[in-house]
Amino acid sequence: MRFLAAVLAAVAMTLASCGEPAHFNATDITGVDWGKDFSLTDHNGKPRRVGDFKGKAVVLFFGYTQCPDVCPTTLAALKETMKLLGSDAARVQVLFVTLDPARDTPQLLAQYLPWFDPSFLGLWGDEPTTAATARDFKVFYAKQPGKEAGSYSIDHTAASYVFDPEGRLRLTIRHGETPDHIAADLRQLLAGK
Repeated sequence: MRFLAAVLAAVAMTLASCGEPAHFNATDITGVDWGKDFSLTDHNGKPRRVGDFKGKAVVLFFGYTQCPDVCPTTLAALKETMKLLGSDAARVQVLFVTLDPARDTPQLLAQYLPWFDPSFLGLWGDEPTTAATARDFKVFYAKQPGKEAGSYSIDHTAASYVFDPEGRLRLTIRHGETPDHIAADLRQLLAGK
């Protein structure tokens, strides 16, 4: 009888721990009513939506290739995150949405993104599509005139957005988060948390 009681207690503890909510390093935004999908073209010319990546966690970042700091440091951190994930990296897709479609052609994105990781994809849309997608994800961006005629930089939101393998927007990762923390959060999503 004691043995049966001990087994039942162990089973109950195991089930209780399975139901514990996930603790993320990033901000949990599960259930927001925005950022549900996008319709853009990847740097290989293929139309893309969130549903194309079902079964994978998706990290979505908005930026531009001529960005001097935030974009390359974010992509470098995501590159390191993929290394930390080991074999689980095959179940993660990093997507970079350009906020500068005039300069960031699909051809340029095809050269830029693989420099960080061959699996990273650049997403492109025309100006109206880019603006609508940014609005839907609550992304701020604005051109700032440069020192030379015709040159500009773009101020923009520096957060990354994470979808779980079911295609639900779940997290925002602040700029500067460590690859260790990002990898830990992705592992939880891949485990169904």
